[in-house]
Amino acid sequence: MILIIAASDQGQCLPGVHPARMIREVTMSESANVIETDHLTKIYGDKYIALNGADLCVPRGSVFGLIGPNGAGKTTTIRLLLGLQSPTAGTVRVFGETMTPNAVHLRRQIGFLPTNPRFPRDMTPIAYLDFVGKLSGLPHEVRKPRLAALLRAVGLLSASAQKIKGFSTGMVTRLGIAASLINDPELLIWDEPTSGLDPEGRKYTIDLIRELGQTKTILVSSHNLGDIKQVCDYIGILSEGKLIFNGPVREMTRFTHTNTIELELNGDIDGVSDRLKAAHLAVHWERDHTILRLIFDETGDIVPGLLQVLQVIADTEATLITINSLQDEMVDAFIRLLEEERGHGFSRILRAAQAGDGLSSPAGK
Repeated sequence: MILIIAASDQGQCLPGVHPARMIREVTMSESANVIETDHLTKIYGDKYIALNGADLCVPRGSVFGLIGPNGAGKTTTIRLLLGLQSPTAGTVRVFGETMTPNAVHLRRQIGFLPTNPRFPRDMTPIAYLDFVGKLSGLPHEVRKPRLAALLRAVGLLSASAQKIKGFSTGMVTRLGIAASLINDPELLIWDEPTSGLDPEGRKYTIDLIRELGQTKTILVSSHNLGDIKQVCDYIGILSEGKLIFNGPVREMTRFTHTNTIELELNGDIDGVSDRLKAAHLAVHWERDHTILRLIFDETGDIVPGLLQVLQVIADTEATLITINSLQDEMVDAFIRLLEEERGHGFSRILRAAQAGDGLSSPAGK
């Protein structure tokens, strides 16, 4: 059931499964990918290219993260996947069938959560879910017990008789989640589901995605890389309308810049610094009070340099308190891919904004 009422290396597919080579007669049960696009393009007016030749593959049973900066093309992609807009060029296949604005039977198999969902303010959540259930074609005997079960699952059962106009942002999002699940769809598409939520609401949503991902295919879009890291096993990265990466999360490690290790010291830290300055080390380092930060080259072996530094510490009166790896491979790969795509020092902008927009919080990970 698609909730339309609420307002709101490219082409890396599974081995042997590429949209351009898929057999058109493939059935829903036979397709390895729930979603496939082939050179999907959307141009608004005469000039604005919102999406440019995207080959997207979402494997069955995966939790797929669609990520990119604001304006990268995520919402346009989702609207095309849902058949809410027609592409300028290219195709979308969902469950092995071509998605079009008229493919109502396909949309009924999708649970959609829009960004910042809006609902009739004077309705109660149970009345709204019942309304959505009727639209989805659920008979009364199936619909009635499901309403309470869904409200209980999203923590809104005690508010089932309250009017929606009194709901907080988190409660509205939870109602949207319940509505997207009313028809027990195999595929969920959630657009920025953690947007505007407080830490408790964000954690709840992340935990729910993790739980639902055990039995459903989920595509979740976000500009928050921290959320994507927690739950997704596949990822697609959009930048200025181009899909610049599509594949397993583990493959992003080949794009990382550096490995970074922090050593917390006690004792004669000045003595350690003096000895490091005089030594010829196989590692770059910097000091921040009691913290010694080691920065290793992306292609180098960290062991020789680390051993050199540990030996220097052992030769002084300093004591090693803790050692922490600050390597955040997904964040680093994300920034590097964007920088390569845009051809300028975009990483400096992203890194300066990391604390504010959720792109990264590597310390302590």
